[in-house]
Amino acid sequence: MPTRATPTTPRAAYVHVPFCRHRCGYCNFTVVAGRDDLADAYLRAIERELATLEHARPVDTLFFGGGTPTHLPPRELRRLFELAIRWFPLTPSGELSVEANPIDLVPIDVVPIDGGDEKLAVLAAAGVTRLSLGVQSFDDDKLRLLERDHDGPTARRAFAAARSVAQSVSLDLIFAAPGESLAAWEHDLATAIELRPDHISTYGLTFEKGTTFWSRRQKRDLLETGEDVQGDMYEAAIHRLTAAGYEHYEVSNFALPGHRCRHNEAYWRGDEYFAAGPGASRYLAGRRETNHRSTATYIARVLAGQSPVAEIDELSPADRARERLVFALRRLEGVRRDWFAAATGYSIDELAGPSLRRYVELELLEDDGETIRVTGGGLLVSDAIWPALLDS
Repeated sequence: MPTRATPTTPRAAYVHVPFCRHRCGYCNFTVVAGRDDLADAYLRAIERELATLEHARPVDTLFFGGGTPTHLPPRELRRLFELAIRWFPLTPSGELSVEANPIDLVPIDVVPIDGGDEKLAVLAAAGVTRLSLGVQSFDDDKLRLLERDHDGPTARRAFAAARSVAQSVSLDLIFAAPGESLAAWEHDLATAIELRPDHISTYGLTFEKGTTFWSRRQKRDLLETGEDVQGDMYEAAIHRLTAAGYEHYEVSNFALPGHRCRHNEAYWRGDEYFAAGPGASRYLAGRRETNHRSTATYIARVLAGQSPVAEIDELSPADRARERLVFALRRLEGVRRDWFAAATGYSIDELAGPSLRRYVELELLEDDGETIRVTGGGLLVSDAIWPALLDS
């Protein structure tokens, strides 16, 4: 396989694990379900892809995402950690994050699994500091609609199991499921707050092209929640979580003091990062490379000595700076003009002055001369702001 020249400056690394028990109807991630037979070949491919780094690259954050990393059996999960940490050794205060599915940590009657306790031991032995649980909800009816394979009681038990292993536990929650009421969403929030996780991510349900939910919406088998109700739900999350002591530090993310996701903060700052696995995107020297999304194709390419890269996006310095501006504005603390100029070599006004002034006039952004940040009203429509700034 050709050696890819990489700088030694990136301090973050991501490893994608595509395996899942099944694909949920709303999911458009790089996932393969029902193909556990590919696990060994996947690990051999990961080992070979990482070998192109030529020498270990110490990092401050290492993130295993998916898919579902914890779907791997204990032996394979242990091997994955050993491989990744060999090439991406963590600094002493490093953050090692793993995404987990509740039923991989605790068994339930309807979906029997083996090795729950052993997986917890593997996570602990690997030095995992942060577990991100894909709970999505605690309401059984909502979980069935979302095609999740756990129920509310299992989610609670999985949280307790995660708490026994990791210094920091995060919960993912979805709002605006078809037919969901504001009261039902507030009950999910109250349940999460009662558990007191260290971090909570809240996401409005989206209908992505290519998913079964997209097709069902086209057939009107599923109805999307209205924008006004979605806005009320988002505002309810902000109000309830901040009142409970969580810092709203990014559009969708809330954390207790000292428990921000440092890996994701590297993305939002526009830092460079390594990545490996099917569908994984790395950002090095201003160049973004994305591996093939098909797990089988990724494996075949790498094991044949070929590059797994399917897409290359090399932006101009100005476009890289605009992208960095958009990522950084997702943080509630905003973007300092002096930091941005030092990081990119461009002034914000030079890149996006007209769009910036328009959104300030609309009170969607605020600008005190030193820092630009999204307002409360801007948070509700932030997805419409970013494209305009990118196209400035």
